[in-house]
Amino acid sequence: MRRREFLAASALSPMLLKAASGSAQLKVLFDTDIGSDIDDAVGLAYLLSEPKCQLLGITTVSGQPHERAKLASALCIAAGKEIPVYPGAAQPLVIPQMQPKVPQAARLNAWEHQKNFPKDGAIAFMRSVIRANPGEVTLLAVGPLTNIALLFMSDPEIPALLKELVIMGGKYSDYPTPWGPTEWNAIVDPHAAGIVFRQKGLNIRAFGLDITWRISMTPEEVSSRFENSPLLRIVLDWSEVWFRERDLLHFHDPLAAVALFDPAVCSYKAGKIEVELENREFLGVTYFEQSKGSQIRVATDIDPSRFFQKYFSVF
Repeated sequence: MRRREFLAASALSPMLLKAASGSAQLKVLFDTDIGSDIDDAVGLAYLLSEPKCQLLGITTVSGQPHERAKLASALCIAAGKEIPVYPGAAQPLVIPQMQPKVPQAARLNAWEHQKNFPKDGAIAFMRSVIRANPGEVTLLAVGPLTNIALLFMSDPEIPALLKELVIMGGKYSDYPTPWGPTEWNAIVDPHAAGIVFRQKGLNIRAFGLDITWRISMTPEEVSSRFENSPLLRIVLDWSEVWFRERDLLHFHDPLAAVALFDPAVCSYKAGKIEVELENREFLGVTYFEQSKGSQIRVATDIDPSRFFQKYFSVF
């Protein structure tokens, strides 16, 4: 190699190394209340199709977690992947359950799915995976934060061992949405959310309803875009249950999933998050205060076209 060629190669090596590291798979644990809003299934289909995702396991949370696990397993089987699925907590930490049923389970008989799952193993499973991969696991939580709070309470060292906790939940600005300052995942288990956001030494990236509400599709658009993918056709089938009472699919959870691999789909601000736990009228409302140097970042804007391009590129 000539000296000029050698110097050129040496100058490029850091970029090549960066590119190589960027192509490595990201280790992901997915915690979900799949089966209520259809967007959980939309997000899981993406994770199963994203070549840069090493999905280490799935845990389910909220009412009828075993039925939710069946739905998750159906997508895994259809994708040809053996992913561990563990049902988690069925009840919030303190308040009564607000989503006791799993509407999309009505479509389970149409698709092959796992029927038996380990009992009471979700928290131990997450703990073992994170401890076996210190600093490498991204925990993607897109349901009520019950499982995550129980995990942190069972092993206080876990937050510092995570690469990142990425959350779809809360609302962090006054962007207009139909439910005022509230967001479903946060109000279903507000005490769990309070525990999670109080953790020290934990990198958190949160996508609130004020951002995810901005990306949606009509039933006609969903049908047109989903029918060309075998995996999304299953989600399309389940979406019939969702669209019986609603006229839009909002990509809440898929945004958080896509942002794992393309963070620039959103812009962010660092700050602190407080969860209302005293005033019953506003129980679970999240308050964001900008603060430089915080390990918590919230999404503040989104590029919808970039999101949709990235999402559908993997199918």
